[in-house]
Amino acid sequence: MARSNSGTIVAGMTAAALAVVGFLAYQASATAPDDLSTARRDSSASSGSADRSGKPAGQQGKKQQAHPVPAASGSGVRIVYALGERRVWLVGEDDKVIRTYAVVPSSVSPAPGQYAVTSRSARIAGSDGVPVEHVVRFTAVDGVVVGFSAAVDGSMPDPGAGQKTGGIRAKRTDGKALWTFAAIGTKIIVVA
Repeated sequence: MARSNSGTIVAGMTAAALAVVGFLAYQASATAPDDLSTARRDSSASSGSADRSGKPAGQQGKKQQAHPVPAASGSGVRIVYALGERRVWLVGEDDKVIRTYAVVPSSVSPAPGQYAVTSRSARIAGSDGVPVEHVVRFTAVDGVVVGFSAAVDGSMPDPGAGQKTGGIRAKRTDGKALWTFAAIGTKIIVVA
């Protein structure tokens, strides 16, 4: 009788230990950065004080100041995509730029104008066959669906490769930020 109780206790303790290890593994994966080179860069930044993004104090907002949102891009909450600058802005309340970043344009570009987010996919194969995530679609041009995405492997396409694609590619961290910002119906302004 004592043997079966000790076996049950050991089995219970083993199950509890596995549950704790599983939980800790989940926590680690949930907080790991999408791009390890970003984490390395952030951890090797100067030893001064930093904000929540890991940027040293005094550097917050420099990227937004260097790339102001285009003047003819409307107002209110919106995503702005500048074809010539190959850049996206996420603009929040009171026309405040939340984030701006460079993108690699698709080979098929939308005409300047106002659009809205029509559909989203967490992860699919891109029109070039590359697995992509955080897909936010807003129009189609000559039968090619156009939208924002990020390659799961972090690669960037060659827009001159001759393939008709509609994926406007960003780094994974930028793609995730746009995904969080862009609900169905969010206004998108495309400017030249």
